[in-house]
Amino acid sequence: MPKPPSELPDHQVTPNPKLEKRTRRHFSTEYKLRILAEADACRHGELGELLRREKLYSSQLTTWRKELAQDGVEKLHKTAPGPKASKTPEQKRIEALEQENSKLQQKLSAAEDCLSLQKKLLSMLDHVSNGNER
Repeated sequence: MPKPPSELPDHQVTPNPKLEKRTRRHFSTEYKLRILAEADACRHGELGELLRREKLYSSQLTTWRKELAQDGVEKLHKTAPGPKASKTPEQKRIEALEQENSKLQQKLSAAEDCLSLQKKLLSMLDHVSNGNER
């Protein structure tokens, strides 16, 4: 049961909703170049301190260095979040249709087997009933 408002302590803190929600960070090209220069200037053991101070991961530095080496400064500001899709939407659609086709083929095969069994059973019943009449 919640306490009535008169019994709540005076030192209770209400969180700021803006601070509670995490958002994706975006880094400018100038910031990335500055951090890369600082990382290159670091001596042994100082890189971890730089990463902690800037709240970065070493994988981010690796990605930025790779982008800078491959495509130059233009590529640094065009980083897309997340991994690239392994398949295009058309490929995914084709795969789904192939799976559906496979399931339908299995159903068709089962239905054909049932029909074949029914025909054999009907033939046997005709044979038995014709044999009893003689």
